Amino acid sequence: MTDLTIIGGGLAGSEAAWQAAERGLNVTLYEMRPRVTTGAHETEYLAELVCSNSLGSNLPDRASGLLKEECRRLGSMLLECAESAALPAGAALAVDRELFARRVTERIEAHPRIRLVREEATEIPAAPVIVASGPLTSPRLSESIAALNGAEHLYFFDAIAPIVSADSINMEIAFRASRYDVGEEDGDYINCPFTKEEYETFVAALQSAERIELRAFEDAIRTGVKAGTFFEGCLPVEIIAERGAQSLSFGPMRPTGLRDPRTGKRPYAVVQLRQDNLAGDLYNLVGFQTNLKFPEQKRVFRLIPGLEQAEIVRYGQMHRNTFIASPKVLRPTLQHVSRDDLFFAGQVTGVEGYMGNIATGLLAGWNTARVLSGESALELPQTTMLGALCHYVTHADLRDFQPMKANFGILPPIESDKRLKGRDRARAHSERALAELENFLK
Repeated sequence: MTDLTIIGGGLAGSEAAWQAAERGLNVTLYEMRPRVTTGAHETEYLAELVCSNSLGSNLPDRASGLLKEECRRLGSMLLECAESAALPAGAALAVDRELFARRVTERIEAHPRIRLVREEATEIPAAPVIVASGPLTSPRLSESIAALNGAEHLYFFDAIAPIVSADSINMEIAFRASRYDVGEEDGDYINCPFTKEEYETFVAALQSAERIELRAFEDAIRTGVKAGTFFEGCLPVEIIAERGAQSLSFGPMRPTGLRDPRTGKRPYAVVQLRQDNLAGDLYNLVGFQTNLKFPEQKRVFRLIPGLEQAEIVRYGQMHRNTFIASPKVLRPTLQHVSRDDLFFAGQVTGVEGYMGNIATGLLAGWNTARVLSGESALELPQTTMLGALCHYVTHADLRDFQPMKANFGILPPIESDKRLKGRDRARAHSERALAELENFLK
């Protein structure tokens, strides 16, 4: 017997399934892969990370660090799996992608109240359901969601960064270090330093490089789907470069907190590479999402000092991410406005970032179990990061609604805000959030 159907075995769907099952519900979890592919995923594991392998900062005075601590206190299974698959990444939580996804899959498959079905769900059932189909929702399910919501779909183009083999990095030029020496003694990142001339040559090549046409994505957009743009939080490097010659040096290539051991000075700019697997033989280019044609990626990225002979084992690419008009159709509890037993979770709601997906899956699974047992759904305080995220995506202005990552700007102000600045202000928000979460849970 199935008490709850969950559509989508990504981060949100897997967390939701676990939370609901742990609260006594018999869950059927639908995941279309590997029977139906997405063009972005590479394995058949649940909770596969498609873009970066980093879940963000662990520091308590960072927004992602606060959201992680909230998820720990709420009992997140996926965060537990992530921490058990962690890689060196300074103050961030980065994971071995395959190990993390495999551990999530094993725990889901072993749960006595979860039945995993490897089939595509093409419509929203009338019975209790959580839709966590993610940004790569299949066309047929998208049609069903659009019919439910009056065709109020949005979308944006998202990108993933290239991965290179570690033994092809020239360590006579590149050096190991974390910003401000945060991390292990030898540094958790490989850094490729630029002189001013090298940076200008690289930017010029990037600006003139050929890109993959997006027409294939545009042709897939059906009538009634509103056209969006690139998501500001995950812009391709070539789009950033278009905004000005120094845009990259103040963005993903900023050299702040680093010193080139060859010169003892701060580089003009830097590309950081982060370990991508437990073996340490693969590294991804941090913040280097791209839509350049594959031969152009090889040509342009080999202009990066230290990557002159880089072997690209996975090229960067674009994909179309789908999300619903949550301010119109969802409540802060993640329930649909027209049905108490219909929940949405994860990136399809307009929450961005791995931890945001996990956190909303957790809340949706918990709330579904409460509703089906006759209790009221939980609406977390807006002073918590998860509560603020859910409030934002359900109350934002639809005219400029874009996916939102955890950030302190969406939290309500505190009385001392005017006197506090920077990290002191962030710490005050974190302390208040965790105190109010504890009071709420009691």
